[in-house]
Amino acid sequence: MSIDLDGMEPLYLQVAGVLTARIVDGAYPVGRRIPAVRAIADEFKVSVNTAEAATRVLRDRGLIRGVHGRGTFVIAKPSDVEEKDG
Repeated sequence: MSIDLDGMEPLYLQVAGVLTARIVDGAYPVGRRIPAVRAIADEFKVSVNTAEAATRVLRDRGLIRGVHGRGTFVIAKPSDVEEKDG
């Protein structure tokens, strides 16, 4: 999956979508640390602020959680969160 730098959808939502897809398909399984914000920014060729906004979306959705001094970890798949909400 890639992002469309000229697309209509905001870049941070596109990046959040790719990261979410990686959680769904198991590339980032529950319990695994995701790349640092700077690494995400480098990978997608976006600003650190955009990468931070993308991870904030995942955090707000209950998919990831930061652990001080250790990194940011996947804590749930989208389907797990939907079941709790539903």
